[in-house]
Amino acid sequence: MTPNAASASSGPSRRSFLASTAVATAAVAGGMPLLAACGGSDSGSREGTTSGKDAEKILPAYVASNVVTPDIPAKNGSAIGFTSKLDLATLKTSVPKKLGKGGKVTIMSPFWGSPPKSDNAYYKAMNDLIGVDVAWQNQDGNTYEQKLGAVLASSDVPDVVVVPGWNMNGKIPSAIMSKFADLGPYLSEDAVKEYPNLAAIPTDAWQRSIFGGRLLGLPQPAPYVTGIVPLYRKDVFDKEGYEVPRSADEFMALAKEITNAKAKRWACLDMKWTAFQAFGVLSGSEKPLGWNLVDGRLVYRIETEEYLEALEWTRKLFAAGVVHPDAKLGKSQATDPGPKFAAGEFLIYANNISQWWSRTGEQAAQNPEFKIWGMDVFGHDGGDPTLWAEQPAGIFAFVNKKASESVIRDALAVANVTAAPYGTKEFMMTNYGVEGTHYTVKDGVPVKTDQGNIDVMNAYVMVASPAATIAHPDFPDVAKAQVEWQQRMGAFTKKSAFYGMQITEPARYTNLSNDFEQLEDDITRGRKKISDMQQAVSDWKKKGGDQLRDWYKKLLDDNGSAAS
Repeated sequence: MTPNAASASSGPSRRSFLASTAVATAAVAGGMPLLAACGGSDSGSREGTTSGKDAEKILPAYVASNVVTPDIPAKNGSAIGFTSKLDLATLKTSVPKKLGKGGKVTIMSPFWGSPPKSDNAYYKAMNDLIGVDVAWQNQDGNTYEQKLGAVLASSDVPDVVVVPGWNMNGKIPSAIMSKFADLGPYLSEDAVKEYPNLAAIPTDAWQRSIFGGRLLGLPQPAPYVTGIVPLYRKDVFDKEGYEVPRSADEFMALAKEITNAKAKRWACLDMKWTAFQAFGVLSGSEKPLGWNLVDGRLVYRIETEEYLEALEWTRKLFAAGVVHPDAKLGKSQATDPGPKFAAGEFLIYANNISQWWSRTGEQAAQNPEFKIWGMDVFGHDGGDPTLWAEQPAGIFAFVNKKASESVIRDALAVANVTAAPYGTKEFMMTNYGVEGTHYTVKDGVPVKTDQGNIDVMNAYVMVASPAATIAHPDFPDVAKAQVEWQQRMGAFTKKSAFYGMQITEPARYTNLSNDFEQLEDDITRGRKKISDMQQAVSDWKKKGGDQLRDWYKKLLDDNGSAAS
């Protein structure tokens, strides 16, 4: 499971959503879906960003992979999709010769679950395929930020360190820029062609890998379409004749129709994230996407009328009694929504797109009538929604600045294998392990063995990934629906002024917005009022928000806008 597939909150935080996406990115293995600050000027500034012509000299050349043709090409920022069965006899080869030179590379990465023994069959097979002796230093993903901070503050940094975007807080961005190697000499422009699978990583994902004016990170690409889907019980909707709502008012009316507290049925869980989408609130899942130009003025998401309107609508859902009591009490922050969703205690909840597949798989054998599906996001007034692009990469692997050239090249050899596209031998080994030992294939569907579920977990998949991909050989209709949902929503998705930029804010502003998520939840649950948010925004401006606006405005003036 992903760290949040089984325990994601129904009123999910930014971090829980990213964590769910992160390891979903890493986990087509075993059937999990594959989904999908810092630049500076030439002076080496650790604040700001790098874009435009400065970035062009740094970015790797893009060379699309032609090894495998997807069943559904990417469109409107979506992942690519595969809906056909797997035929191991026709798997392609994307790495015809070992690029590794037999050296040893230590890699520290977050890990959710119990790490396998270091000499397990999967690690041995992967190392043989790559030609590198990888030694894993797996760390608990739930407490990774503390461990990461301690390691980066020490003189004992592993050869490769994986850093998720949600862990780039405090002093960690500065440490990234001081501790890790510039990969530009090995990957910039045409140099990347030595590693064809890395060359096929989309340019937007590499743009996010530029820190302090240097190409430091190996990225995991992601779709820029929102990963948050209003999921619902389509089987129950069809049986009861419920229609998918097309406006905020229709959702409220439907929620009241569904809810029968005496029968232990409520309409939904916390729908705050869907509210943000329906009301067109600027993306807040990762800095700096909450900022954008509005009528020529740079505005942060919390300053907008849409933000307050979304909170007010969510508050009304709670006040109307249509939200499951678990969410009202806050239990949903630590409780898996799956069992009560399957039991029909609520019919709608917003969560990561990965749960579309995982819930389907959970219920397939025991409840064949069960059908989870994704609602299209509606505009609050019944019109088209205005959605905002997410960042095209959110997890990165970095190589120690003290590493020798041979270690750097061995690390890149690892990444070139782990970034192999779906439908290749390298992808199958990375994500499933050894046929017969870690998985079997029946009717074109790979199934993990017990040993596979122990050995083939989130290790190699954390180093680098291919272009965002969705593939579920066991439920191809879900894969098709997920990609098509992304493509429909992508048609309504805009890129804000800072899309794709890796930005390091001045340290004095690091914690400026930390308290807003809790205040949002207090307001939607009736513990605080909208006026409390208005006061908090006023305080935010005085404490540094206005100065941060000026800082971002200069950044925009210097680098130009990425908006579209």
